[in-house]
Amino acid sequence: MITNVLPVEELSALARRKKQTTVRKTISVDQLGAVESDGWKQIGRKRKKSVRVVKSKSVPVLLEDRVWTSLYGMGFSMLSGEGGSRLQLDPKDPKSPSNQIDVVAIDQDVIIAVECKSSLEPKKDPRFQEEIAKHSTLREPLARAAATQFPSAERRKVILAVFTSNLQLSENDRKRAENLNVALFDETDLGYYEALTRQVGPAARYQFLCDLIPGKPVPGLEVTIPALKTKMGGYDCFIFSAHPEYLLKVCYVSHRAKGKASDIDAYQRMVSRSRLSKIRQYIAEDGMFPTNIVVSFQDPTSLRFDKAKQEAADDGSQYGWLHIAPTYKSAWVIDGQHRLFAYSGQPRATESVLPVLAFSGLPASEQAELFIDINGEQRRVKKSLLQELFAELHWSSSDPRDRIAAVVSKAIQQLDEEPESPFFGRVLRADESRNPRRCVSLTTIFRALDKTGFYVNKTRKGDITEYGTLWAVENEATLRRTKNVINGWFERTLLKVPDWWDLGSAEGGGLAMNDGVTICINVLRSVLLHFDEKSSHLGELTDKEIVERLNPYADALGEYLKALGPEGRLKFRQLRGAQGQLRGSFTCLAGIKQSIPSFNPRGLQDFINTENARTTEQARDLVDAIERTLQRAILQELRQEYEGEDWWYRGVPQTVRVKVSQRREEDQGKRGGNEAYFDLIDYRAISQSNWNLFSKLLGLGQGGKEKQTEWIHSVNEVRKRVMHPSSGAVVSFEELQELQGHEQWLRKQLSGVAEEPKS
Repeated sequence: MITNVLPVEELSALARRKKQTTVRKTISVDQLGAVESDGWKQIGRKRKKSVRVVKSKSVPVLLEDRVWTSLYGMGFSMLSGEGGSRLQLDPKDPKSPSNQIDVVAIDQDVIIAVECKSSLEPKKDPRFQEEIAKHSTLREPLARAAATQFPSAERRKVILAVFTSNLQLSENDRKRAENLNVALFDETDLGYYEALTRQVGPAARYQFLCDLIPGKPVPGLEVTIPALKTKMGGYDCFIFSAHPEYLLKVCYVSHRAKGKASDIDAYQRMVSRSRLSKIRQYIAEDGMFPTNIVVSFQDPTSLRFDKAKQEAADDGSQYGWLHIAPTYKSAWVIDGQHRLFAYSGQPRATESVLPVLAFSGLPASEQAELFIDINGEQRRVKKSLLQELFAELHWSSSDPRDRIAAVVSKAIQQLDEEPESPFFGRVLRADESRNPRRCVSLTTIFRALDKTGFYVNKTRKGDITEYGTLWAVENEATLRRTKNVINGWFERTLLKVPDWWDLGSAEGGGLAMNDGVTICINVLRSVLLHFDEKSSHLGELTDKEIVERLNPYADALGEYLKALGPEGRLKFRQLRGAQGQLRGSFTCLAGIKQSIPSFNPRGLQDFINTENARTTEQARDLVDAIERTLQRAILQELRQEYEGEDWWYRGVPQTVRVKVSQRREEDQGKRGGNEAYFDLIDYRAISQSNWNLFSKLLGLGQGGKEKQTEWIHSVNEVRKRVMHPSSGAVVSFEELQELQGHEQWLRKQLSGVAEEPKS
């Protein structure tokens, strides 16, 4: 016996409550302080004796309510009430144990028992297989109870399902569920069904059932209809008319927004609510559709055609009777989903007819090709969608380049779907909305991997003469290697900067974005080519061995990224487009070289030399600006303080005067007066000798005049190197930043005191 299962007509009030993400209640005023510590918050005004409070639903309750609400929207005739249902395992023994079932849904064809498992944080559940096994024991008792309590003309199929949230399932967990015939759905799947139900209403139930029991016969839907048989592209196809209500039950539409986007048969776009609304209005106004709904029956044995007597000669078409023995997930909609779904819930669904062009056994890749051909004329297909479809269209291509592209496309999609991957839930695909986490486009990753060094190393006259490290001959092996290497590279790198990666495109982020990911993949490519140039081709190793060989370089990259700091992260994020990615890649490679001196991939030394020259040039300009500013300021102050030529004798220390005079004598005064022969470091001695004049202008930091003029010594040390480039010494990025800071501070200190003379 099963309890607390009610007709859906009696559940409208419960549906309103379950739809909410919060719970509300009225309490007495004196209870307010106590419940606030448990997460409740006051809403509205306090009354004299009572107050309304609200609280977010707990994770387990919210998951159960979301599942229940989706099934309610799908139009099941009966559902479990508040608190779920209980199933007595032995109906003959009132004292026999009973099992609680989170959600139960019943219609004329099926009875579904759903278990909901959730966690506050992502984790593995060591008892998951045990709980799956326990759930599977409900099948027979549930079938008996349903047959007794809710009799039906046809024996209902019992479906057991588990919805999870934040649970990391192992391959063994999934195999156990498959062996016990228990369907597994995660939060991504639930989000898909919620969106589909909002769009198409009760028609979503048939899509759900197709996922639950693919290949199972649909009771009572066998039909025989007049049809015309012909051939297109070498495949049998049939032209006939059918009621929308019938088609809604037997046709299945796969959408790119669904969680398993890499399945080979998935190519459709999520339906548009606005488009559905317009078509529904058109139907209500007696509109008709002269063009065919295009479908494909996957299993040719579900169709049988009996040729009728022909009045005319056979011209390639035959008239007869088409017998359809449909199963769930048998007829896939290639084109016309909006026209079909617009009839969902419409009274005309049982009266109107739609023309249908049905293929028999059309391969998934050709279905996708046909979808593109049709939609390419009617409505532009997004480039990102075509990139996703490459896996379906060219998986079995005879051209290895196309097969490689197909593998890359599928690998990226699977990385997005696997909870263990750093890219889980981060890849932005054709029918998904961008957010701070999901902001790395599939096309970006594809372009980064579609370069020499990953799958192809050398070509000659268009033929591949040497394959890259990620090529493993067979598609599936290459797919596994691609995922293992990409996951291994990013996992190891991100151990050093997990917080930065987690931010995505949010404020302070920038690593888990298109340009940041491209830079990291470019660095991986350079490392692979580095091994190739050392005649250490990694492609001969196992996937695990390749990852182990790459780990030291990933560690070095992680250390470099970790050392950037907030300002460095901001500069990294500002590296945009091809030029920014190139510069970012080389700076990361240079960072790796600091940890692994033997690392010298092609082009890195040229970049380092160019950067050193560029840094040195900038430093030289800054030193020159600082020196000229100091000279103007110091001479101006000395001349104002001491009249006439006294500034030279009273303002300049004797040691400096002797040195300057000697230089001027050796040069015969060609550069001018004494002031033309000062060195930068001389200004430190002059300022210290006249500290009463210069303490406020040139003193930086705390302490006495030695400490406060230490910055001039630092600038002079850099000057020694930049003014003598033949020495080979370079200025570091940190030193350059320090020079920039000194120059900006000095200009601010002397603003209005030591202006440039006007011409």
